[in-house]
Parts: sequence; structure tokens; C-alpha cells
Amino acid sequence: MGDASRRTCGSLFVIFFTLLAFVVLPLAMAQQPRHVPDHVPPKRSSQIQDGFGINSDLPRDPHLPWDRWWWTRMFDAGFKWIRIGQYENSSDYTSWDWIEQKRGVYAASPLLEDAVDSLVDNGMDVQVQLLYGNMMYTSPSGKLPDVSTPEPGSFHNDDRSLYSVFWAPTSPEQIAAFNKYVAWMVDHFRDRIHYWALWNEQDIGYWNPWGNPEQYGRLLAPFIETVHKTDPKAKVIYGGQADPSREFTQKALDTCKCASGIDVYAYHTYPGYGQNLNPESMDYGAYLTESPRQLRDLVTHYPGISPSIPFFDDEFNSIPSWIGSDESVQAKYVPRGFVYNLAAGVKTFVWLLTAGSDGNEYDDFGIVHGLTNHASDWTPRPVFYALQNTNALFSDTKFDPSIGISGPDLPALRRHTGFPFMGYGFRNHNGKAIVAYWLAAHSQPGNVFPPLYATLSLKNTGITRPVVIDVVSGEIKPVEWKPGATDTLDMLPVKDSIIAIADENYFDWPLLPEAPSSLEAAVSGTSTKLTWDVHGGDPNNVIVERKIWGSDGDRWERLTTLPATAKDYTDSSLKRGQRAAYRIRATTTNGTSAYSNIVRVTLK
Repeated sequence: MGDASRRTCGSLFVIFFTLLAFVVLPLAMAQQPRHVPDHVPPKRSSQIQDGFGINSDLPRDPHLPWDRWWWTRMFDAGFKWIRIGQYENSSDYTSWDWIEQKRGVYAASPLLEDAVDSLVDNGMDVQVQLLYGNMMYTSPSGKLPDVSTPEPGSFHNDDRSLYSVFWAPTSPEQIAAFNKYVAWMVDHFRDRIHYWALWNEQDIGYWNPWGNPEQYGRLLAPFIETVHKTDPKAKVIYGGQADPSREFTQKALDTCKCASGIDVYAYHTYPGYGQNLNPESMDYGAYLTESPRQLRDLVTHYPGISPSIPFFDDEFNSIPSWIGSDESVQAKYVPRGFVYNLAAGVKTFVWLLTAGSDGNEYDDFGIVHGLTNHASDWTPRPVFYALQNTNALFSDTKFDPSIGISGPDLPALRRHTGFPFMGYGFRNHNGKAIVAYWLAAHSQPGNVFPPLYATLSLKNTGITRPVVIDVVSGEIKPVEWKPGATDTLDMLPVKDSIIAIADENYFDWPLLPEAPSSLEAAVSGTSTKLTWDVHGGDPNNVIVERKIWGSDGDRWERLTTLPATAKDYTDSSLKRGQRAAYRIRATTTNGTSAYSNIVRVTLK
């Protein structure tokens, strides 16, 4: 073969392999299997730096016993913040009438100590509402008792009986007594709790005879001084206003003259309370001329308040028993409210984990069913799993205004459905982007919504291998960019629930096991038999820990490690007269679960 022929042949081989590089190899790469989970893997509370919140009553027999599977569900679902302080619509173990039951004597119950330890040790940030009145000081009766007898959970607002806890401290003497309780709480829990709120829904019937902004302002000023003096690192929450009334806030702040001391502003949103009203309506029409957006604008421009003050929407929910709603509507609305607020820079707390069904809210509000003596007891509602997905996907993210979401079909969707399209881009602390979009529809019971699709362009996400995520169901599906594009997706589903788009490498956290639950202890002689239930996440082992009071430091110590199949353990090493507590957790090669509930025993 001549040189010319060899050169021609060589050129053809170059062209051939060039074609392979530009045509065949990309096709082969596109056909490579994509290693994507089929559903959103949950994140546990311990895996999150900053996320969403939940409200919870503290455990209380017989309606909210620790030895049923509900408390640990908040850790498994990945809630990072919790708001405690009221038992449904009454007072709880942190409230004034529980802490000071004898005049001048302050004490926290063992159950309160254990509940706070459980929250902190399982990775939660805690805010406490310091409330309400105390009959030894605030009763309007001419005869004040020398002891406080806390009422059961069925005692709730509006209540104007002589010894109701909803009579607030208003005189100088009552305010001084209240702040002694405040100082004791802040000091006692200073190593575990750093956020303290004044009252709950002070603008309505939790303040007898009705919310009074001037009275609240006169209580707020010394409250702020007491909290900050007792613990300079503590944060004060103005909280949590029931309605987004600018007038109430304005008058309260004008009266207290203490705006610079407020570290967090908190309010509540239940758009269209009692009926099916979509969460986005909180900013257009649900409160007539008021809205959370307008309220936040007032607060950030109030003299003395930092323009970057954090906002908590620390009670939010949409209830399936409300008129025109059901559990499918709730499962759509609550994640929508969470992500809508996240885009506005507002931290949201769902009301609530599990309702104490001895109160006036029955079993309506819990994302986990409470005690009703039916088969549904302690089982999650669909919204629980929707929020578990929301927590895993959007915790530790912040709104990124540089991410653009657009599409040629969006105007037609608006005309066709009558509902606005909501689209937001977020970025986590690792720089990974996630996009959330939905139609702000008035959802109907029965999970009915017409199948709709659109082409969307996503700018400045950095996503290379996109996946589409149904936030309610958690289902994940790989998709491909439109041919010839790196930022446009065709035929994306558009729903009245959140759809998210992320890179296939977004799910980079290890799967930890669920926490064991239902820990119980039975003492017989000098032996303590522990029993428990183990749940999901394929645990390998169970670790039993014990703490003995009066021992060096009262520290938790590992007692034994058992196979995950174990359901009981007997501890015979205690001596008569010793007091001990136990807790357990599950382990895998990926890490450990949250701790179970805590049980205490005393050997007599």
C-alpha cells in the first residue's frame, strides 16, 4: 500500500473514531444504568443541621403514654425543631402552674427532665412557650389558694372560671411572680434549651377575658429583661400570635418599648380555619386585609428590630376533618405551606405530632393518630410521610433567587386551571440545587386532579442528571434533558402537590434505622426486665443504655449490645435502693437510630 493510501486510510480511522467519540459514546453513556433510589430516603433529626419544626404535647398518662409508638416518630421523620409548653389547648409540664405548685417552690417533674433530654439527645432544637397564669397569683378571686393544682387536658380556652390559668399576670406583683418562674426555667434548662417564647396566642382567648396588646406589651418588656439577664445566650421569641394582626403587634411593641430585645418573631397560620382553604391564600384573602407578608413587613421596619430578624410560623396545619377537606388534601397542603414559607425565609412548625385526645381537639390535629381505642391508634396519617419527604429534601436548604424556572406552557396552565404556578429554587449547604413547583390549587377531597404536563426550563441549577420527585408519595423517576438542551425538561407532571427536581446525586445521606419504641420496664426483686419494639431501616443490633442516679455524673453508659432480633433484656446488676433509667437505640453499618423513650425504675 502506498503512502497516500495509508494516509487516506489513517484519516478515515481518525474520522471513524471521532464519530464514535461524539455519537456512539454519548449514546452508551445515556444508556448506562442510573443508580437512583425509587423513593426519597428519610433523613433523621440527627442528620440535619437546620430544618423544619413540629409541636408536641409532652408524654402524659393515660392519653399520651411513652410506651406507645408515637414520640420517636418525629426523630424518624427528620424534624429538627420542636415547640413545647402547652398540652393541646391547656397547660403542660413546663407551664407556670406545673412548675410552681407551692408558692415560692419551683420544680421540674422527672418526666419533664426525661422528655427534654430525649429531645436534645436525639438532635432537636427546642423552643418553650412560658405560660400561662397561676391561680396562686393571677386568679381574680378574692381568695387565692396556697397551692396550684394543674388542670387536666380537657381544660382549655375560652375559660373564665375563677381559677382558670388563662388569667394573665397584669399587676406589678403578678408580673414579678411570673418572671421568677421565667428565671427559674431559663436557668434550670440553660444547657439544653435556648429559645423562650412568651405566651401562646396572646391575641385571642388564651388571655382572659380576651387578647390585650397593651397588657401583653407590659409583660413582654420585663420578660425580655429576665430571659437575657438569666442567660445572655438565650433567645426571646415574641410568640406566637394567633392571627396576623398588625394592629395588635404595633400596640404591643409601642407599649413595651423593648423591640430591640426581641430575637425571633412568631405567628400562626391556619388559613380559613375550619374549612378547606389552600395555604398560599394566607397572603391573599384568607385574613381579609391582613396577611403574614404584611405583618413581617411591619415587624422588619419597626424601630429597634433587626431587619434580618428570624420569623417562625410556629403553628401551621390544614385539617382533614375540616369542611371540604380530607387526608389527601392535608398531605398536599402542609408540604406546600412549608415550602412556600421556606421561600419567604420563614421556619414552619406543624401543629402537631399526636393530639392528647382527652381535650377539645379530639384526634383532629395529629399527624400521627392519638388514643381513640381504634385500630388507627398511633398510626401515621398520609401527611406524616409527605412531611418526612419534605424534611429530607428541603432541610438545610435556602431559597436561591438566582435559580430561574420558566416554561412556554405556564400561561396556558394558568388560564386553563385558574390557579397560579409556584416555582422556587433552593440550594443546600453542599451547593446542590433542588427545584420545587406546583399549582396553588384549591385541592379537592378524594385526591382528584386532572393530569397536566408542561415543559420547564431551569436556569443556574447545576443539575446534570435530573430526577423528578413526587413529594407526597416520595417516588423518584430519572428523566433526560430535552435533546440538544441541558436545562429544559419536556412533559413534566404538574400537580396540586409539590413536584421537585434535583440531580440524581442529591440523595447523598446514609439511611439510618428507625428508633426502637415502646420501651417498658418491669421490676421483680433485684431484676429489671426491659421489653421494646424494633422498627424499620434493617438494624443489625440494639444497644441498651443505663443511667444510675447518684453515680459519678449520672451519665448514660452502654449496658449491652444485642442482635436486632432481641425484644427483651434483663438487668440484674442493680442494688436495692438504686434508681436507674434505661433507653435503647438501633444500629446499622451506616450509623445509629434515635433513642427510644426513657423508662425509670427504683429498686426497693
